[in-house]
Amino acid sequence: MEVKNFKDCEDVKIEEFPFKGQMRKVIGTSVRWLSRYGNDGHGYPEYGLRYFTIQPGGEIPIHNHFYHQTMYILSGRFECWQFDMDTEEVVDTKIVGPGDYVYVPSMEPHGMRNIGDEPATFLCCIGNVYEE
Repeated sequence: MEVKNFKDCEDVKIEEFPFKGQMRKVIGTSVRWLSRYGNDGHGYPEYGLRYFTIQPGGEIPIHNHFYHQTMYILSGRFECWQFDMDTEEVVDTKIVGPGDYVYVPSMEPHGMRNIGDEPATFLCCIGNVYEE
């Protein structure tokens, strides 16, 4: 068993996320890895729990990944987007706040922006689910 406070985990600024072989600029976003386990062969853990902070106007651009994720909103308000993989156009938009959660399946293009006036936070649980 391991017990820590989230503030004991390094707060790392995220500069870019990849999508379709291109790096996309991330604005005002940092992450603290609270836990990770395993290696999925794509550079991510089999399981991970992360604490994100996004500054006002901060944004995570279109991206996708092999793992499934669930984001549980702790504070602030976010505009979340689902994109069409081919056209990169927004096909769905949701506004979420504290107590809401957002599930994103493997490989679905998505992104989000803090639409509030204060830093906003969420927990993000990632895990690989294999069909085999």
